[in-house]
Amino acid sequence: MMLLPLVGQAQTKNLISTNRVFPKMDKVMEFEKGLAAHAQKYHAGDVSWRVSEVVSGPDAGAYHIAEGPTSWEGEDTRGDLGAAHMEDWNKNISMYLTDRQSKSYSVYIDTLSTIALTDYTDKFNIQHIYPKIGQSDNVVAILSKFKKAWVAGGFTVAVYAVSGSGPSQYAVVTRYKQGLKERTPGFRKPMKEIYEGVNGAGSWAKYLSDIALYVDESWSELLFVRKDLSSK
Repeated sequence: MMLLPLVGQAQTKNLISTNRVFPKMDKVMEFEKGLAAHAQKYHAGDVSWRVSEVVSGPDAGAYHIAEGPTSWEGEDTRGDLGAAHMEDWNKNISMYLTDRQSKSYSVYIDTLSTIALTDYTDKFNIQHIYPKIGQSDNVVAILSKFKKAWVAGGFTVAVYAVSGSGPSQYAVVTRYKQGLKERTPGFRKPMKEIYEGVNGAGSWAKYLSDIALYVDESWSELLFVRKDLSSK
């Protein structure tokens, strides 16, 4: 039900797979060297890598490896990219990692986003939103109203449905075209003012009531892209 807006788009290249890894504290240099060489040798096209460093939140210190975009059909035939690829990963990367890691798939939702899937920025915020059971449609409705506010306020936001990767989740990715100064109070009008300007007087109070009813949990984190570790 979470992917209802995406029916009929099975072959569209709107799928991102993410591997989040944590290097050993005393092996960061070795890990980064191996990761950069691996990305540039084995990851291009549909399996290209965009590597970011998580700089805040509970996963601070992790490296966020986003692969794609591709389609589910492409993921179906990806395989392990060959023996040489796996040998390089095991020999030059995995040996420097801790046991902590996570893997997920996310599907970009064009109708809820204000920026193209591949219009990336060097710094971004991910807000993880977990609907209560049976409330995904209501969360989509909340995000639809927020899209109006994002457009009116000049926010560049990409929205993803996290698929087959744990609890029902939407990832709202705010991409900072002008850098972190966009987070400065006063850079834009207050969100309440922008929101009510497009959704009507009193709509902000309704939004706060709705998230209390329909959202189980929400948290956010900042990430900085590491072009030196990504595919070329």
